Amino acid sequence: MVITSKLIPKGYCVNLFGTFWTRNSNWIDEYVVNHERIHTAQQRELLFIPFYIVYLIEWCIRRLQFNSWKVAYYNISFEREAYKYGNDLTYLMNRKHYSWINFLTHH
Repeated sequence: MVITSKLIPKGYCVNLFGTFWTRNSNWIDEYVVNHERIHTAQQRELLFIPFYIVYLIEWCIRRLQFNSWKVAYYNISFEREAYKYGNDLTYLMNRKHYSWINFLTHH
């Protein structure tokens, strides 16, 4: 489900508990939805709240590691998995649970 809100910066999509929030949904295509569905699978594996805690902790570590918020974001294991497979619309059918763990150490 895509929900529009002026609280979300332009060009961003935020996945909150399996709902997709964006300022304008015109740019949301099947690949963005797939990317966000990968995040939903990750969230379910960690029972939602722990996902956000791990996400924030990893972002802080990556922020210190790379000294750039943007580079830190792209190096979070959850994002690395979602960006790598976002264009593969069959990925979720074959994805193994906790696949994001494989992206913790690979750079």
